[in-house]
Amino acid sequence: MSKRTIQSPFFMFNPKSYLYGEQLYELAQKADKLAQSTDVSIFLTAPVSELSYLTRTTKHLIITAQYVDDMQPGRGMGGFVPESARDAGVQACILNHAEKPINYATLEKLVLRLSELDIITIVCASSPVEAKAIALLNPDIILCEPTELIGSKQVSPDNYIKDTKEAIHSVNENILVMQGAGISSSEDILKNLSFGANGNGVTSGITEAEDPEKTLEEMIQTTAGFKVTE
Repeated sequence: MSKRTIQSPFFMFNPKSYLYGEQLYELAQKADKLAQSTDVSIFLTAPVSELSYLTRTTKHLIITAQYVDDMQPGRGMGGFVPESARDAGVQACILNHAEKPINYATLEKLVLRLSELDIITIVCASSPVEAKAIALLNPDIILCEPTELIGSKQVSPDNYIKDTKEAIHSVNENILVMQGAGISSSEDILKNLSFGANGNGVTSGITEAEDPEKTLEEMIQTTAGFKVTE
C-alpha cells in the first residue's frame, strides 16, 4: 500500500464516538458515493471497532483512525498499534487531538512510524506557535483548531486561519492545512477555504444537524464547487 494522493481542497467527517454501527455505515456509503462523483478527497474517521468494516465496504473514502498508540506489537493490553491500523486498511491517522493529546517526543516517533507504514499523518494544533512546532515534524496535514472552540459552533477567527497557515508554511510549504473548529454550515466551509485552508474537518456540525446526510452532502458539494471555481 502507498499513501493516497490528497486532492485539495479536501473534506473530513470526524464523527468521534457520536456514531457507530448502522448510523455510521449509512453516512459512510453516502460519503463514498460523493467521493466518487465529486472527486473530492474525503476522510472519514471512525472508532477502532469500525475501521476494518469501513475499509472493506467503501472504495473511495480515506478511512482514518482517530488515534494510534505508541507501542510495538506484543504486550500491551488494549493497545492499538500502527501496524494493526495498516493491516485493517486504514490510510490516515489523527494524532494529538485535544481529546487525545500526546507529548511532542511521542508525536515525533508516531509521525515517522506512520509515514514508514504509508499512512497519512494528520496532527492537531491549537495555536500558531504549536502549529509551527508540529510543522518541524513534517506531517502530511496539520489540523488547526483552538481547543476552546471545539464543538462550540463558533468558527476560528479570520486572523487565526491566516496565522496558522503562515506559521506552518514558514517551515514547510508542502504541509496541507485543515481548519476544524465549530464548523456547522457550508458558509463556514467557504469562509475557511477562502482564507487559505486546504480542507475542513467537521464533527457536531453534521452529527447534531437536523438532517446529517443532507448536511454532509451540502458541505462536500460546497467543497467540490470551490475546487472547480478556484
